[in-house]
Formats: sequence, C-alpha cells, structure tokens
Amino acid sequence: MIDKDIYNPEFVRNLFNEMAGTYDRVNYITSFGFSLRWRRQFISKLRSDNKNLRILDLMTGMGETWNIIQSNFPHSTIDALDYSDVMVSKAKTKVIRYKIENLTVLHDNALASNINDHTYDIVTCAFGLKTFNEEQFEILAKEVSRILKPDGAISFIEISVPKNIILKSLYGFYTGTIIPIIGKLMLGKPENYKMLWRYTVRFKNCDLACKAFKDHNFEISKESYFWGCSTGFTGRKR
Repeated sequence: MIDKDIYNPEFVRNLFNEMAGTYDRVNYITSFGFSLRWRRQFISKLRSDNKNLRILDLMTGMGETWNIIQSNFPHSTIDALDYSDVMVSKAKTKVIRYKIENLTVLHDNALASNINDHTYDIVTCAFGLKTFNEEQFEILAKEVSRILKPDGAISFIEISVPKNIILKSLYGFYTGTIIPIIGKLMLGKPENYKMLWRYTVRFKNCDLACKAFKDHNFEISKESYFWGCSTGFTGRKR
C-alpha cells in the first residue's frame, strides 16, 4: 500500500468500519480511562451555556462525547457526523435505545459535507484529526469555517506523541504493541490498531491543524493534556 493512500477518505472509512465493533471499548480500556477524562477536559474548554445552541460533533464515532456535550449544553441541539457506515449505524441504534433527545446522527464526509453555511454555534471533534494529512487540515479548516456561524466556537483534541523521550518510548510501545493485542483479544484486527499508531506518529501533535485553522479566520489557543499524550486547540471564528 502506498503511504498516501492511508489518507484516502475511503480507506479511512473502511478502517473504522472494521474497528466499529471494538473501538469504543478498546479505546477506553487501553487509555486507562484517560480518553473519557480528556473528552471532559476538551469540552470544558468551551464555556457552558443554557441557550438553545446548535452543536456539531465531527467524527463522532459511536457518540462517546454526547453525554458530556449534553451536560455542558443541556438545551442545545446536537448533530453527530461520521463517515463510517458502521459507526453511524451503531450510533443511530444508540440514539433509539437510550432515547437520546435533540440529537441527530449524520452520515457525511467532514471534508465535504452537505451542511448549509453558517449552521452551527459550536463544532467539536474528539480523536478524529490524526487520519488527515496537512492538505486535508486546510480543507477541514475551510469547511468548519463555512458551516460555523460568525463568532462560533470550536474545540478539538487528538492523541499525540509526547516530547519527553521516556514517556514517548513507553507510550509508543503501549499504543503500537499492547493495544493491537488487546484489540485482537476483543475480536478486533491487530493490524487496524497498529494503523492508529502509524497515523499518530505521522500526526505528532495538533500544530499543523492549529496553523490551518489560524489561516482560515480562527483565533486559536493550543491545549496539551497529560504531558502531551493528547493535544488540542480551542478557538473562535473571527
């Protein structure tokens, strides 16, 4: 496989289709619960509000961030978007099973969606950036700017490679070797989880994504979580 193909949206969609049955459990177990903590932290960077806002959760997966968003914005309407057919199917089942109100699951491409201009007050995204390359960050930033209202807010977070050499080595071994084994034990494919670390190594941190959003009319503040094991950014559209 040519390296550039791993950023092809269809390749990424198929990858997450295959991981959909185990992704949420493996993600939580292998992060020792930090994934949930980081989700809470990156949403807390946005000021809680009781107004009826419109919020978009990009690359929503199976809705691991929904409860946190609803807790911080209890009267808001949430759209949850993902490009993985299987993830979307499971997310819709979750909405019905738990009778989640004011939430709609959208099957669409975050880089080229059918969403109208200036639709949302807030856009969030947890752990979806690593599967984009530098060119796609530019496309994403332009798209988010298009669908966000003036002065709209954003908050993004992604697993990253810490700069501390010891922590980087331990983290790399754990995510690159141990997590694929756990994925296999939970009936997943270890090769798929190895791909996640491959994406992470190439991604490094949110610096390039931050630059892209700054270049597309956003005021940005960088964030770091647990000594750089996750990084992110918050900001507002000018």
